[in-house]
Amino acid sequence: MPPSEPARTAVRRTRAPWSGPADPATGITVYGCTPDEAALFRETAPRFGVVPTLTEAPVSEATIALAAGNRCLSVGHKNPITNSTLLALSRAGVVYISTRSIGYDHIDVTYAESVGISVENVAYSPDGVADYTLMLILMAVRHAKSVIRRADVHDYRLNAVRGKELRDLTVGVVGTGRIGSAVMDRLRGFGCRILAHDNRPKPFVDYVPLDELLGQSDIVTLHTPLTADTHHLLDRRRITRMKPGAFIVNTGRGSLLDTEALISALESGSLGGAALDVVEGEEGIFYADHRDKPLENKQLLRLQALPNVLISPHTAYHTDRALSDTVENSIVNCRKFASGKQHWI
Repeated sequence: MPPSEPARTAVRRTRAPWSGPADPATGITVYGCTPDEAALFRETAPRFGVVPTLTEAPVSEATIALAAGNRCLSVGHKNPITNSTLLALSRAGVVYISTRSIGYDHIDVTYAESVGISVENVAYSPDGVADYTLMLILMAVRHAKSVIRRADVHDYRLNAVRGKELRDLTVGVVGTGRIGSAVMDRLRGFGCRILAHDNRPKPFVDYVPLDELLGQSDIVTLHTPLTADTHHLLDRRRITRMKPGAFIVNTGRGSLLDTEALISALESGSLGGAALDVVEGEEGIFYADHRDKPLENKQLLRLQALPNVLISPHTAYHTDRALSDTVENSIVNCRKFASGKQHWI
């Protein structure tokens, strides 16, 4: 069964505000820093005795000089960090990396440990992703893509196929960590039946084996981390076991789904549709303007051509509250690490 939270002991989460002594200032280099992140780092860091070095450049062997003198780094999730970069960072004196994300599949944590670098992810409000997941679920079952596309060209006819009401449906939640639990909290208000699958069961939730969940659910929503065990968690075999006409929603990681198997099921009509905020091979495509560039990801093009598939560019987390949580917790974690106050899970 997939875990609800990453199980690596090298990863720790700390949300408590710093209340330690006024030690000498800690330096941190913040890579891949967007303008709104930079503004918050400048505003927040002095309160915690941290001096940030901010750069929009991603961390790479070409930008290691920006970390000079700082043992701690903060990185974004948009750019994978190669093992050669990790080795070069270690040789430059870096001993700690905080990623401004819950997932850390863009960093080889085991290799980082082997070269003396501790890796940590940050906790932030799960509500933004949970809200967005509910939006995608509702858009999927009401065929919003085709409705909006027609309205944009002034075709106001009703869909030939009527939408569905959530109270009549069963929703399967795969992964019931902080985000999955927040999704279930919201679903209860709609009166639908909720099934769950996780290896860390919680009280008052109806947990079932994954194959049973797939066979009974009208909607399957994915909230488990991407690990070696959960890569292609929904593979061809499991997708064929899904209820005919079911919908898949993914706001976790693209590789939780076997994309080719998903496309086959959608094109054959065995699935009713999909709403995907993440896709396999999104790196280098999402977060950039490709209106005047050819897309190399053929699977993404095939998905977007389908009338029953919604695609958004890994944006579910993109809220002002998540930003403030991420910046503050990145700073707090760096300060605690530098002061030897680690709280490993």
